[in-house]
Amino acid sequence: MISALQRASLSSLKRYASARATARSASTLVVSEPLTDAAETPAGTRSAVTAAAKLGQDPVHLLVVSESAPSKVPAGVSKVYHVPIGDRLAETVASAIQTVVPISDASVVLGTASKFGSTVIPRAAALLNVSPITDIMEIHDADTFTRPMYAGNVLAKVKSKNVSAIKVLSVRSTSFEKADLVDAGDIETVDSVTPFDKAMWAGEAVSKSDRPDLGSASIVVSGGRGIKSSDNFPVLERLADKLGAAVGASRAAVDAGFCPNDWQVGQTGKVVAPDLYIACGISGAIQHLSGMKDSKTIVAINTDPDAPIFQVADYGLQADLFDVVPEITEKLK
Repeated sequence: MISALQRASLSSLKRYASARATARSASTLVVSEPLTDAAETPAGTRSAVTAAAKLGQDPVHLLVVSESAPSKVPAGVSKVYHVPIGDRLAETVASAIQTVVPISDASVVLGTASKFGSTVIPRAAALLNVSPITDIMEIHDADTFTRPMYAGNVLAKVKSKNVSAIKVLSVRSTSFEKADLVDAGDIETVDSVTPFDKAMWAGEAVSKSDRPDLGSASIVVSGGRGIKSSDNFPVLERLADKLGAAVGASRAAVDAGFCPNDWQVGQTGKVVAPDLYIACGISGAIQHLSGMKDSKTIVAINTDPDAPIFQVADYGLQADLFDVVPEITEKLK
């Protein structure tokens, strides 16, 4: 005879075993950013795959919404789900996520906290009826994460309470190493996704430059309001060319029309974490610091000794950038 207590214990054991089996079979679905011209997975997604591995949940699958399938994918991806749709509308990509989640048996959807990911991930979370956890900088375990608040002035440790629901996450790509690229292996085409028909993807205009991409460059030279005029930005550009660096700017410089919008670094621009960040004529507003303070080494050049940028700088030089930068450029010859 089995007592009521024994039956209850056996029932709990079966539920635990079932939950463990489900956890073992569940996957992490990483949402790829648009592929490069060479049909390779971009740098941000490579970092997202590294973050996915830290969740300790295999296998890791990759969702690619693109006309062509990827030729190279991050190491660690066991399967690619390819949705052959050419537009990059956030609504279409979110619909693709909703379709592929049950196919891939995903319990976690993970994207990047880039401009692309910031439009896709919240929509996908709404379709899946869950709340997303965004801009993750550190993964402690499968349910606990660190993310910034108040423009990076506070780092919050958050925990997902509903462990049985699908998690929808986005990670800050600069906080995780990039996975190596390998040849794409197992690719499954998913034809059941319907493109969003309330808008049309007309195209995009991408500025081309011989300099490294700002988001992934190992060295960045940035200018702020202290550059005074768009005519003076070539002073920084010459230094950047000598160093093989990307050129960035503060929001003040962009708003003043000194440089293009895609050079902006900060909370409302690009988040960068290069090996070397040289800030020239940048005071160091909170919004700018949140986009570059994870840089390995920060050098600040400013005439104001009380500029906030000096509080986060590894090396500070109180001097006129128009005297110092040309001298540095000359010595690099």
